[in-house]
Amino acid sequence: MPETTAPRSMAALDMPRPPELSWYVQARQPVGYGVSITRGLLNPANPALARSVGADGQSSVRALIVVDRVVDDLYGEQLRAYFDAWNVDARMKIMSGDEETKNLEQVVEVTEAMTGMGMLRRTEKVVVVGGGVLMDVVGMAASLYRRGAPYVRVPTTLVGQIDAGIGVKTGVNHGTHKNRLGTYFAPEITLIDPEFLRTVPARHIANGLAEIIKMALIKDVALFRLLEETVADISSDSFADCGAAIGEVVSRAIVGMLDELEPNLWESVLERSVDYGHTFSPSLELRADPPLLHGEAVAVDMAVCVALAVGRDLLTEDEAERALRLIAAAGLPVAHPVFTPELLEVGLADAVKHRDGRQRLPLTNGLGGCAFVNDVSSEELSTALKFVHTFAGDLDLDGAVANGGRP
Repeated sequence: MPETTAPRSMAALDMPRPPELSWYVQARQPVGYGVSITRGLLNPANPALARSVGADGQSSVRALIVVDRVVDDLYGEQLRAYFDAWNVDARMKIMSGDEETKNLEQVVEVTEAMTGMGMLRRTEKVVVVGGGVLMDVVGMAASLYRRGAPYVRVPTTLVGQIDAGIGVKTGVNHGTHKNRLGTYFAPEITLIDPEFLRTVPARHIANGLAEIIKMALIKDVALFRLLEETVADISSDSFADCGAAIGEVVSRAIVGMLDELEPNLWESVLERSVDYGHTFSPSLELRADPPLLHGEAVAVDMAVCVALAVGRDLLTEDEAERALRLIAAAGLPVAHPVFTPELLEVGLADAVKHRDGRQRLPLTNGLGGCAFVNDVSSEELSTALKFVHTFAGDLDLDGAVANGGRP
């Protein structure tokens, strides 16, 4: 019989053994999305929204339209008429846009609506029409569905139009933590129509103003001065009319935000000036009773940071008073009884975890400038709170302290 050769064992193979065997994969994916201010978005003569879902008015296209319940009451009829005019088979889903519903269950509900319509993976779009909460929920759902489905944002609140709707972050609250779960996922486009702001209550206009004041304090002293000049005349109607002065306020706020976000979309750099007002506010926002809006909590946070800047000679007392007066004049609180020195320490400790072990606390460095510090002490926090409460008392703002900034 011919001699047979036994199979060689794996041990005999001339192969390196781990950990000597390794690979490294590197890839880049470009990100691009549009932000556009367009009037009359729901007028069928305006093609912007139709084009965003691939409609040409001839061939029928489908889209999932997720609408805030309040927005649907106000604009639902116009939305449906618009899509009918452009031959869009609009599958409407009406949802709550309240902070209490900003959770994973809502995200899953949106993905189930996508599954229910049998949405195609790349050619059919999700359109979210509402405020920042709903945009966060729908954006997160779009990022998870089949690992990424295209979506379009139509923000209908001021905070949505100048802040939440123009970045790439999505997220929901989890446990006692705000935005603890989330993703980075860009929309294809954000379409901003100031006319939606005509039906936004005054408190929610002030809510958005907090984010505009933030940009003024840490980046744009010209915007700060413009706000000082115009804040007394700001209203839902003035934002909807978007005249020369208010138009400049809005455009400077958006440009400033995008200028900060674009080079650092994935937050590889954790020293972010746009985190100003967002160090202590998450703790306050989730604990205040009655609840505070996001911008109201940010305003209280900014007031503390203004006081911290005075203590470090980054701001003069005169500059600090101008900043605090602007916050108050916008109808925002500068203090809140829940904000104790102990809670400030809790908020700062949580921020340290989020910022990879360092405080990276942005402070106003002269009006329109920003500096980062990493050694704020408990004593400084207590002193800052006293400074703010003294200012609030001098302006007789004690009623506003517990009433969301409203006297």
